[in-house]
Amino acid sequence: MTLLAWFTVALAGLAIGATSIGGVLVVPAITAWLDVPLPEAIAASSLAFLVTGLITVLSWRAPHWRLPRADTRLLVGALVGAAVGATLAAAVPGSWLRMWIGGLALLSGLQALRLWQRGTPSDVGALRLKPGLVLPLGLLVGTGSALSGTGGPVMLLPILLLMRQPMLASVTTAQAIQIPIALSASATHLVAGRIDGWLGAALAGVLLLGALAGRALARRTGQAPLLALTGTVLAATGVWLLIF
Repeated sequence: MTLLAWFTVALAGLAIGATSIGGVLVVPAITAWLDVPLPEAIAASSLAFLVTGLITVLSWRAPHWRLPRADTRLLVGALVGAAVGATLAAAVPGSWLRMWIGGLALLSGLQALRLWQRGTPSDVGALRLKPGLVLPLGLLVGTGSALSGTGGPVMLLPILLLMRQPMLASVTTAQAIQIPIALSASATHLVAGRIDGWLGAALAGVLLLGALAGRALARRTGQAPLLALTGTVLAATGVWLLIF
């Protein structure tokens, strides 16, 4: 079971590197097969995404790392929301958290399959969000991501693409939002004494290796088949968490 847990974490990293989503697989894997309590699993996952998110953002080349002002407000909202979500993670019943993580995995998987079926858009340009939606969207994504122990892209990217935002800007912003979410959530978990540093570091290492492999694989095979695989795995995981 231990090998299966780490294989699933590596698969999550592969999906993140290839399609920017897949992080929602981490918490179910380590709770089911490593017997890590749910609050501690969420805390360790948040710490892991802080490391992988920082490395991802630091690897960007200009001009993609220059986020417009609307994105900055989105990140501020995510920072505050993540603190709220991390605080709630220890108070919300485990069965509710499981349903939330399962629902998030299912919806993200279905959106990935929808993108695969229709073809991912290749348009460029800045996000075109209504000003009044930016901060609430950041709060929503920050809270929901911290509650599930995910970095943010698995929740934000499908929302942005459903809103018909440009693909490149959506991916860039979804990756950037990992930093405030993971930083705020990790700090909250640390203060509460829920973080297992060794587990978080191990998760970060496996996720990073998987993400690098996913990037390389996407360049060789194209994103479409990997998007289909990621969507199928996420949807199946969501169904499993919701039913069993």
